[in-house]
Amino acid sequence: MKTTLIPLLFAALALTACTGVKVPEQYTKSEKLPPIYPDYREVTIPVNIAPLAFEMDAPAEEMVARFSYDGMEMLCGGDAARPDMDEWREMTEKAKGKAIQVEVFARNNGEWTAYKPFSIHVSPDSIDPYISYRLISPSYVAYEELTINQRCLENYDESVIYDNMLCGTEDDGQCINCHNYQMYNPQRMQFHARQYMGGTVIAYDGKLRKINMRNDSILSAGVYPTWHPWLPYIVYSTNKTEQVFHTRDLNKIEVFDEASDLIAYNLETNEVTNLENDPEEFEVFPFWAPDGKTLYYCSAHFEFPDTIDHSLQVIHRAKEVKYNIYKKDFDSNTMRFGPRQLVFNADSLDMSATLPRISPDGRFLMFTLGAYGCFHIWHRDADLWLIDLLTGQKRAMEEINSDNTESYHTWSSNGRWVVFSSRRDDGGYTRPFIAHIDKDGKGAKPFELPQENPDYHRQFLKSYNIPEFMKGPVTFKPQDFADILKTEAEPVKYKPLQRP
Repeated sequence: MKTTLIPLLFAALALTACTGVKVPEQYTKSEKLPPIYPDYREVTIPVNIAPLAFEMDAPAEEMVARFSYDGMEMLCGGDAARPDMDEWREMTEKAKGKAIQVEVFARNNGEWTAYKPFSIHVSPDSIDPYISYRLISPSYVAYEELTINQRCLENYDESVIYDNMLCGTEDDGQCINCHNYQMYNPQRMQFHARQYMGGTVIAYDGKLRKINMRNDSILSAGVYPTWHPWLPYIVYSTNKTEQVFHTRDLNKIEVFDEASDLIAYNLETNEVTNLENDPEEFEVFPFWAPDGKTLYYCSAHFEFPDTIDHSLQVIHRAKEVKYNIYKKDFDSNTMRFGPRQLVFNADSLDMSATLPRISPDGRFLMFTLGAYGCFHIWHRDADLWLIDLLTGQKRAMEEINSDNTESYHTWSSNGRWVVFSSRRDDGGYTRPFIAHIDKDGKGAKPFELPQENPDYHRQFLKSYNIPEFMKGPVTFKPQDFADILKTEAEPVKYKPLQRP
């Protein structure tokens, strides 16, 4: 009998066998779909995704699941359905462009129930083989125990890119954030370390550097990054960020900027330049269009009375802060930017738009829309929206959104998938969900990141932060990043902006 071993964290769970399992001969038919977790009913998946393991989301003494397509059959039983990796790959390859049928049987009080069958639709569109994310506990003081991890989407393999504890001490802590890649290339990446041994770490074609981006001529070191598609050139927002706690609001925390600008960093010259630094504008979340000719970003207009503390002003007037989406033309030959142009006027809807992301074909702009502010991961009303840049049509992505938070999102390199952060499971923890997007911008029902143990996310008490697609794994070891962080950072040089 073939069994699947469960990680030590879940050693108390029963093993599940997917061989030697039989469909019950006697059962009562139900017209209801089976209650399963994760909810993989009628989802669309990439042909190269890892097996979708699931369990009953209702009391059951035992379950049997039958996966079938065109004469092929897989049977799984026990406490959960865990398809065999090789059999799953064979079935999804044959079923691409079609659908796998799934039948679920559950036993209670010795009696079996056969639920209404459902389909798993297999798209011929593949997905990038890796994603990376930051794993962080939802604590608001002790943030030191966090990592940047990478996960192979074609199986369940996960490894640590960098562990925040490698440079920390009992007295001095560090915080890492904002990993980002140039065109999905894991050999060209960057992330920030703040506080102890802080600096921006840049990996570029086999070499590691630590950059001190602080300069008297800019607001702060770089925060939210976006690589130019081919140039050694990164645009950042610089932010003075604050955090406060709600006592009665369902949104537990408010994270906001009391100031923010845009800067550009040239890796070759080690120069940094202010792009936008209007004191009455909060600029944030830059993102390059795939053709490298346009920079998108968000900005909110906010005026401070001269005699009042700025951070207190933003706290008291937080719900007045509404971000719009803008763009600036860019000439890669002269390295100059044009004036800003309005793309989406969110404040005319009394809303706030953040995180603009352009599809690889340049046609669609996906963004997050909430009632106010820029840190929508803490806002339950935040949803994903889509602009068709060809037609100008703007709409909420109702086919993807839930009644809880949808926030950070990234397009796959072929433009047929998005991975996004959602709190739809329990409202407290952020999980990665993946959805297919067709050529017309229509999304299919999202599915949760598959795990070998389907109960994994219910017991894993960390949030997934900033999911990013990658064309392969980062090959630097965690200690390589720790070693470079322990060195002295290269100070940047300031270069004034050249206007057209």
